[in-house]
Amino acid sequence: MHWLASFNLLYTLTGFFVGLLVGQTGMGGGSLVTPILVLAFGVAPATAVGTDLLYASITKAVGTAVHGAHHTVRWSIVGRLAAGSVPATIATLLVISHFNLNSRIASGVITTVLGVMLLITAVALLFRRRLLSLGGNWLELVPERQTSKLTIAVGAVLGLLVTVSSVGAGAIGVTILLLLYPRLPMARVVGSDIAHAVPLTLVAGLGHLMLGSVNIPMLMSLLIGSIPGIVLGSLFAVRVPDAVLRPVLAATLAAVGGTLVF
Repeated sequence: MHWLASFNLLYTLTGFFVGLLVGQTGMGGGSLVTPILVLAFGVAPATAVGTDLLYASITKAVGTAVHGAHHTVRWSIVGRLAAGSVPATIATLLVISHFNLNSRIASGVITTVLGVMLLITAVALLFRRRLLSLGGNWLELVPERQTSKLTIAVGAVLGLLVTVSSVGAGAIGVTILLLLYPRLPMARVVGSDIAHAVPLTLVAGLGHLMLGSVNIPMLMSLLIGSIPGIVLGSLFAVRVPDAVLRPVLAATLAAVGGTLVF
């Protein structure tokens, strides 16, 4: 396995830190890995996105198995989201395959989209309750058939944005699902969002792999750290209060997003 010769302890420590955060809180994975790779390690934006997508598909699969065992996945919602996201992901991959993803222009576009998505994610984290209170009332009156169509449309938008930036399937996806399905328990919303992220990030990641924008040694180094990090974070006896962590994470994402955009 030639990737062992390229093993990087710093990537593993990064994976462990992100895995610990995700395991403890269920937040922060996709929103942190790509910007850390770009800003801290100087990885090309396209390679950071592609590697993070495959990384996310594997880690989210572990989370889906846990949620599935606890029956906290609404598979009908997952199917609707995937019905929109998978075709949109494939279409996006076909479009970007005609461009040199490592060119200055492509890197600039990816970096800008990534920064904007981080800013939106920060808003979704920080103002989730306010957004739900504003939109929840009238969305409860939307007919079920219309809600299904909206869910497919949301999946399509997420497919486009995640394929380009690797960000959006987490905090943004959960916030939108809470708006569309206000009566659904939070555990099922989170479980359904994580389950949908698996086919989305897997298809997008494999597409990036075919385009040559995935670094396998980097991926393996991240996974070596993140998997035990997720397990340890999940078993942690003392958890950081959500009221403390959410603003800190939102502020961090906003600062990083602002740096990438401006």
